[in-house]
Amino acid sequence: MNYQSFSRRSVLAGALAAPLAACMGDDRRSGPTRLYVLGTIHSNHTSSKAYSLDVLAEAFRRAEPDLLLAEIPPDRIAEAYRSFRYDGKVTEPRTAVFPEYVDVAFPLTKELGFEIVGTAGWTQALADERQAALARIERDPARARQWAEHLAAQAEFVRATKGRADDPRFIHSEEYDRLVERAQAPYQRHFDADLGAGGWTRINAAHNALIDATLDRIGGQGLTAMITFGAWHKYMIRRNLARRKDIELLDSRALFGP
Repeated sequence: MNYQSFSRRSVLAGALAAPLAACMGDDRRSGPTRLYVLGTIHSNHTSSKAYSLDVLAEAFRRAEPDLLLAEIPPDRIAEAYRSFRYDGKVTEPRTAVFPEYVDVAFPLTKELGFEIVGTAGWTQALADERQAALARIERDPARARQWAEHLAAQAEFVRATKGRADDPRFIHSEEYDRLVERAQAPYQRHFDADLGAGGWTRINAAHNALIDATLDRIGGQGLTAMITFGAWHKYMIRRNLARRKDIELLDSRALFGP
């Protein structure tokens, strides 16, 4: 893999403000961005055997990304890098809750040479406001039917995925995405208006806007990129990517064996 094809410094320092550098000299590459979308299971990676941190790390090695578009807010990436470069530990609070970044992605930047870009639309204020709004809805007798419908949809997802919820090949299937979309439908329909910018529709739109901005910067360079978000966001991300003509969307199941 050629790691000279873009300026990693421009990604970090520019925070998406400047385009990534073009390829250099005879090493110049061109073509669509090869793109993997990986759904992660956050803290469950630490207890799962099927989708352990080691399994995830091997998927990274197979993909050999030039760039990782991560579920980390853009304004937190620099601090995450600072702590990692200081003593090899990621202590930035928003990033530190995700073992896929603390124990896999950041350490593998040294081995594989890729850069991490923050593409999450979350802020702490949004998360706090969403949590408070959901608590109000749950306690509101007038919303009891809506809340019960939401819980029933979540329970049906658990039933439908029993025994395979942490199987990475299943997670990266169209069936999984359909089940997630069905499970989230009551939440999206009933609560979007209450949750505002933290609602399912708008937060995924915010994630996708940041993802699009990054892909726009690297378009045409023939790079390999990887997007890692919680697996429930994956169908929204893939749906947004389907309209792009400058990417080659790769089958992420290939990263997890036959």
